[in-house]
Amino acid sequence: MQILTDSILKEVIVPRQSNTHKGNYGKVLIIGGTDQLGGATLMNSLAAVNSGAGLVSVATDPVNFTAVHSRLPEAMVIDFHQDLTKYIQSVNVVLIGSGLGNAYDILEKTLPAVQSNQTLIIDGSALTMLSERPLPLPDAQLIFTPHQMEWQRFGQVKITDQADVDNNWNALKKIDPKAILVLKSNHTQIYWNNDVYQLSVGGPYQATGGMGDTLAGMVAGFTAQFHPQGPAVLAATYAHSAIAQELAQERYVTLPTLISASLPEFMHRYAGQ
Repeated sequence: MQILTDSILKEVIVPRQSNTHKGNYGKVLIIGGTDQLGGATLMNSLAAVNSGAGLVSVATDPVNFTAVHSRLPEAMVIDFHQDLTKYIQSVNVVLIGSGLGNAYDILEKTLPAVQSNQTLIIDGSALTMLSERPLPLPDAQLIFTPHQMEWQRFGQVKITDQADVDNNWNALKKIDPKAILVLKSNHTQIYWNNDVYQLSVGGPYQATGGMGDTLAGMVAGFTAQFHPQGPAVLAATYAHSAIAQELAQERYVTLPTLISASLPEFMHRYAGQ
């Protein structure tokens, strides 16, 4: 097991070249947010945009359009009830599941549309639905971002058994040996490239709703623009908790939206180091 430090940020976050445009920094499609859970995809998109993704689109229930437009005019919105195939196939990264509730039909239509040259991040409700009604997963770069209960359901590893990294590895390899697992807990671990990376930052001030939605959005934003994918996931996960730790020096609770708002300045500190 390796302990992550801020050296991963210096490795991944690089200065932007002058002769580039938004198309050089990746396109992200976020799919989620039912009429009652729209805040999840809003926090996804705030994190993806603030982490530097070139173009971010949000496929969500139309009742959420006004909230997204008012909080984040940089993002585009799409009705997730329509055929999303052309939108899915036009981006680099698809994030599905945050606030998706029981919308199994949307998940069922999304997975076959994802292509082998894309990254698919599966979060939240999508993991729960897959544990209840499994579907074939696409031959793409898969990234799973469960908390411990979601991993117990989806990975079929009891929470009490998750302390043994071999149990998590064996479960992940059964699902997809090429996949990356971000297993969220008070000591979040990332399983990638036959190794386990554990966070050295973060704390209980992150125990609030929307924290995982923000992390998933950051993973989307980082993997859209930084390559290879493994180090990008490591950097996004570390940055998420490192920002929270900084904010917690003056706050009892670190709100997820404040993490997103702090991203541009935080990333600027590490670019080019």
